[in-house]
Amino acid sequence: MTIRPLLLLALTGLAPANADIVPAPLFRDGAVLQQGKPLPVWGSADPGESVTVAFAGQSPTATAAPDGRWRVTLPPLSASTAPRELVMRGKNTVVVRDVLVGEVWLASGQSNMEWPLSHSADPREEIAAARFPLIRHFNVERHADTVPLTTAEGGWSPATSEHAGKFSAVAHHFAVALHGALDTPVGIINSTWGGSALEAWMDEPTFLADPARARRLAGSRRSLENYPAALTRHEAALAAWEKEKAAAQAADQPFDKKAPRAPRGPDSHTTLAGSYNGMIHPLVPYALRGVIWYQGEGNVRRADDYARDFPALITGWRAAFGQGDFPFYWVQLPNFDLGRKNDSNWQWAQLREAQTKTLSVHNTGQAVTIDVGEDHGLHPKNKKPVGQRLARLALARTYGAKDVIDSGPEFKAAHRDGTAWRVTFEPSPSPLRAAPGGLTGFELAGADRIFHPAEARIDGDTVIVISPAVPEPVALRYAYRNAPQPGLFNADGLPAAPFRTDNW
Repeated sequence: MTIRPLLLLALTGLAPANADIVPAPLFRDGAVLQQGKPLPVWGSADPGESVTVAFAGQSPTATAAPDGRWRVTLPPLSASTAPRELVMRGKNTVVVRDVLVGEVWLASGQSNMEWPLSHSADPREEIAAARFPLIRHFNVERHADTVPLTTAEGGWSPATSEHAGKFSAVAHHFAVALHGALDTPVGIINSTWGGSALEAWMDEPTFLADPARARRLAGSRRSLENYPAALTRHEAALAAWEKEKAAAQAADQPFDKKAPRAPRGPDSHTTLAGSYNGMIHPLVPYALRGVIWYQGEGNVRRADDYARDFPALITGWRAAFGQGDFPFYWVQLPNFDLGRKNDSNWQWAQLREAQTKTLSVHNTGQAVTIDVGEDHGLHPKNKKPVGQRLARLALARTYGAKDVIDSGPEFKAAHRDGTAWRVTFEPSPSPLRAAPGGLTGFELAGADRIFHPAEARIDGDTVIVISPAVPEPVALRYAYRNAPQPGLFNADGLPAAPFRTDNW
């Protein structure tokens, strides 16, 4: 992107009173614009300044508002692999070069979406194979704030071996699958932050629309008001700890006292609405096809809240971008072993259940990954099937690919059949299949509510489940553990999502 000298001064904070045109952060060299949708283009300039935007033979004009903001909307465009210039003219001229038109998806969530290709399975091979100049990745720099921001740092890079190692592995594999199937440019906007909770990504209007959420937000803001005093106390405690540590080392004495933990301020990844304000709001209203999401680990202790808040987040983002109910596809949490707590603590199973409940929201989908996690690894390295399963959802549901199976067996109902239970599934052209290790993962319980491993067999398009230890079964569960051994798939190798018939 070519910027005149006055704009460079503005970006360094040394601008004179009269400000030049500054485009919104996504309008930079290498950008991908969404095909087939009206294309908002916006930025800032002097109040009252006339700004003309030229692209693909169109040149709409807008006048900057009293706050300096301006916005035009280009008509829907067809996909194009030809690099073109997006030109903005006012008192100065800004030229954004190498702009493509294709499919744009926002990838967000916490560390497993953020996880780079360079740290995933087979990194050398995957990076060497990254020769996709028509796939572009925009990485939004981490920033949280208590107010919605209008700008964010980041830039577009092509999915080539020089850059791809830093890309989100899940988003990269998703984009490669789309690009291969659609033969069109693909843009990924990566706005992620490891360790972040769902509440950090919710916008303030969503909090304020619900009394319980509004109280949570108000409590968070009160805590932040005390942050300066808490930081002063922390600095004093840290200085005392360092002095104590130095004294112990000087006396050759052991010292295992932990350093005091710093308080969390407004720039923390845990700040309610903070990540939305700093990393999503600056992207609004960039034209998108949809969102892919991988988050939930930061909320496993609050599955009930997640079941209420996740649908609200989706609704809030859709309202903010103003593009209707765009597709929103997420990754259901994979298997993860909590050690000694695994058999008595169902936190991960409950969070997965909350994610599944969110499928009631229109135009959503879930990529089940219960079979590709690492029982003792919070960050599974095998990200390719995760991205590809998200791509299956998009290809089948968003792009209408009739030959793509987008999910494994979907639980429909279960009923008592003598001493056994019979499980039925939603109709699918992909038949039921057992894993190589057998049809594991099923459990039955009687009135005592104690679950026992059960034997299962496929009977046509149903599964029959029985356990000699439970002659009078009243409840059935499948893969409802933190780290279950899933055994039910379809012929396309996609796993069934965990389910249960009880509400204990």
